[in-house]
Amino acid sequence: MQILALETSTESGSCALWQDGAVINRICPAGRSHSETLLPLVRELLIEGGTRVGELDAIAFDAGPGAFTGLRVACGAAQGLAVAAGLPLVAVGSLEAMALASGAERVLALLDARMGEVYSARYERRNDVFQLSGEIRVGPPAAIDLPGEAWLACGNALTAYPELAERLLSSGLTLLPEILPEATWVARLAAARFAAGQSIDPALAAPVYIRDKVAKTISERLMEGGRA
Repeated sequence: MQILALETSTESGSCALWQDGAVINRICPAGRSHSETLLPLVRELLIEGGTRVGELDAIAFDAGPGAFTGLRVACGAAQGLAVAAGLPLVAVGSLEAMALASGAERVLALLDARMGEVYSARYERRNDVFQLSGEIRVGPPAAIDLPGEAWLACGNALTAYPELAERLLSSGLTLLPEILPEATWVARLAAARFAAGQSIDPALAAPVYIRDKVAKTISERLMEGGRA
């Protein structure tokens, strides 16, 4: 089984190729847009893997949450490739990919949502499958409820909001701020879902935004003492 995975929910985009359990990947170069670099990297990846788009079984993409523009890049690229090759898609959540990357059993995944907010979700591994506890949320760091001491917190929100990291650390949580969504983990989650029949038609693919607001308005920035 071969699955191509695309991930561009943060500034650190990537793509990966899952081939019967083995994974190879490429990281998008910093300082350039994902829309410019992603597909050339996909071509390199397929050449290294000795395969073509038409020989894949499915294409996976990180549906979010994450950067609005980035989510559209991965979703659009996945749709285009899937439609051209007649392949199904597999949608994977960015926070779940972070949970898998952490290697922990109970994970509080925290991704910087900008505008003073954090995307957050709790996952617990049960029978080798991560299950979402509650719902994916977006809100200020101070509004995040503390889980028990047996939990691990991961994600770049821990670096973006030091007060959040201090609060979690003082509550006994282990912190892994370097964890980000990566295509390797998207591919691994997608392989299990595809094997379980959890694929979708490319026409139904859509990013998960969680919130509708892309940026603060001029009046909101002025009220907070910022520039118009």
